[in-house]
Amino acid sequence: MMTAVDAYVAVRRVAGFVLTNAECLLRSFARCAATRGDTHVRTATAMQWATQASSIAQRDERLKTVRRFALHVHAEDERHEIPPQDVFGYRKTRRLPFIYTPTDIQRLIQAASRLGPRGTLRPHAYTTLFALLAATGLRISEALALRLDDVTRDGLLIHKTKFQKNRLVPLHATARAGLESYLRLRHREAPHNPHVFVSRGRTLPRLTVYSTFRTLLRQIALEGEPRGRRPRIHDMRHTFAARALETAPQQRDHVSRHMLALSTYLGHRNISATYWYLEATPHLMRNISGACEAFWKGDRP
Repeated sequence: MMTAVDAYVAVRRVAGFVLTNAECLLRSFARCAATRGDTHVRTATAMQWATQASSIAQRDERLKTVRRFALHVHAEDERHEIPPQDVFGYRKTRRLPFIYTPTDIQRLIQAASRLGPRGTLRPHAYTTLFALLAATGLRISEALALRLDDVTRDGLLIHKTKFQKNRLVPLHATARAGLESYLRLRHREAPHNPHVFVSRGRTLPRLTVYSTFRTLLRQIALEGEPRGRRPRIHDMRHTFAARALETAPQQRDHVSRHMLALSTYLGHRNISATYWYLEATPHLMRNISGACEAFWKGDRP
């Protein structure tokens, strides 16, 4: 079965999938199947192997991974059994995002501008990075991967990111002006580094950015709310999406068309991921729920 796993992973990677975790899981399953003498996928083996995980979420992911593999190999050999789905009753829930206020973002950027050492590129790199995240909704990985050639007259070229998508992200005139001002300073410090965001001549590491971000949050006493709604870098992306929906013309009547545009802009694989942002936009949710209630009562707009 290990040969079939290798072939499956190779085919999916040619199609653009990374499959790092899936490969590890499938290899583990194949070893388990071998100890039981299975040469084909067996539902009983898949279930037994999946239940070895410590949490329901992990069990669900294990079984779904084997199921996808089984669907692939079953097409050529019907002796492979296809495990059922939704056996463990797991439903993924999203953590409610922390939505930054304009004042929060302004204070964060001001704190970044005071970073040391004085006279270096570091404060400029962080102020530009955080401002760009807030203005574009980029993922932090996308921003840190930006290369100088990706900054074009039409916007930022984002290459093969989370879902192996390429897209063009237009920039507002103010965002472009801020980025160009930073780049003029950056070219003098690291002329041979191809990445946009650098410090001391080297590309900014993600872990260093996270550490610096947490330090800045403490400095400005931005702690967030109880029960997990603590501000994160990724919440700048959530904030951008929520604000974009809030400013949609005529609100609910135009949300659907703006939702499609926002989904494309953010690089979502499925528009359902974009609709989730309505949960972080309370007044839109009230508007939508009011319209649904009116429809249920027989009223028509």
